Amino acid sequence: MEKHNSNTRRDFIKKAALGTVGFSLMGFSAKSYGRILGANDRVQVAIVGFSDRFRNSLYPSFMAHAKELNFEFMGVSDIWNWRREEAEAFVKEKHGLKIKKYRNNDELYAQKGVDAVIISTADFQHALMGVEAVRNGKDAYIEKPMAETMEDARAILKAVEETGKIVQIGSQRRSAPNYIAANEYIRSGKFGDIKMVEMTWNVNQPGRWRLPKLVSEIREQDTDWNRFLMNRPKVAWDPRKYLEYRLFWPYSSGIPGQWMSHQIDTVHWFTGLEHPRSVVANGGIYMWQDGRTNADTMTAVFDYGPADDKSKGFQVVYSSRFSNEAGGIKELYYSNGGMLNLDTNKVTSEGGLTQNMAKAMGMEANKLADYTLPNDIKAATGANTGGDPMTSLHMRNWMECVRSRQTPNASVKAGYNHSVANIMTRTALETGKRITFDDTKQDVIVS
Repeated sequence: MEKHNSNTRRDFIKKAALGTVGFSLMGFSAKSYGRILGANDRVQVAIVGFSDRFRNSLYPSFMAHAKELNFEFMGVSDIWNWRREEAEAFVKEKHGLKIKKYRNNDELYAQKGVDAVIISTADFQHALMGVEAVRNGKDAYIEKPMAETMEDARAILKAVEETGKIVQIGSQRRSAPNYIAANEYIRSGKFGDIKMVEMTWNVNQPGRWRLPKLVSEIREQDTDWNRFLMNRPKVAWDPRKYLEYRLFWPYSSGIPGQWMSHQIDTVHWFTGLEHPRSVVANGGIYMWQDGRTNADTMTAVFDYGPADDKSKGFQVVYSSRFSNEAGGIKELYYSNGGMLNLDTNKVTSEGGLTQNMAKAMGMEANKLADYTLPNDIKAATGANTGGDPMTSLHMRNWMECVRSRQTPNASVKAGYNHSVANIMTRTALETGKRITFDDTKQDVIVS
């Protein structure tokens, strides 16, 4: 493998995270852009990271719309030679396409004719690989979580705002008809003020996030460990951290980044609030004593509401466990008049204030009328969601926005906001403290 100047690259990554990189260093301006696409031009898209998520969901979702919208895959960038070969064979087998292979993103972005990228790499890499993409004039679809540290979150927000590139974060609920309908219903005022939200994501899958066969097979010389680490501390080669990164901090926060990011995003979307006022959390490794450092069980309690009016607001309770799947995935919104259940996609008066109770208190009852959200699309719970309708709609929205230059459904700001909530939660789990957020410094505060 050709050697790269790791010190120069790590300096660039460090500056990018701080938002101080000089754009002339990379040969582009602050408003960098690729070629200007005409209505009939085919959009050339590169795969950045040939992951299981890409293979099983992002690829079929993209291909479902590629012919109609005139998009095609042109290449794959992956630092592991086995994944590059696998991607080439996969795309050829599925659609008879020939794609180019690049050993890293530097090689990819040195090529002309790349218009956009789909990034589905390790969690901690999403933000900085997004920075690389937009600073090199590419639009990007970036898997969630968008960022695992505030330094990285600020870097990508700044980069996207300065370049004006089209970036969709993989929070696919924002493109699902039932969630869009829920947002419109809550914002209409019919639901009343949100008073409480309960969210769960429970599984009982012993192999979830584990890849023991690949861990035993991968060789350090077949990949680029230094490049993988990006701005994380230099440590010795560890195939588990390379492949099972979701189990280990600082490569992933685990449950918050993988699952909570989807659900807490709906709170921000439905209310217009950007982040919690505070978070407390607890958890641990109670089931899978397999060397992981990220919790397999956790509960977080959030306080949401206007920063300048503590008399208004609501609580969110989020819990997740690997040890028992009872309860599954739930997103329950409560007002004084009833509840919105995003598992059943129904609004009911369950638990709401009755006429008799309201009359006794001298109040007016706001009992909700039964209502079913249209176009029911449920969240997929399996590891491989396989071109599910939510992801397909979300991918199409990004592709259409690449054409129209409109802001996609899950903008970089939406990704920034879910990242803030995730980072506050992970910090609460680590410290055992109450965590708040400083809007002036754009950073978490340990109380």
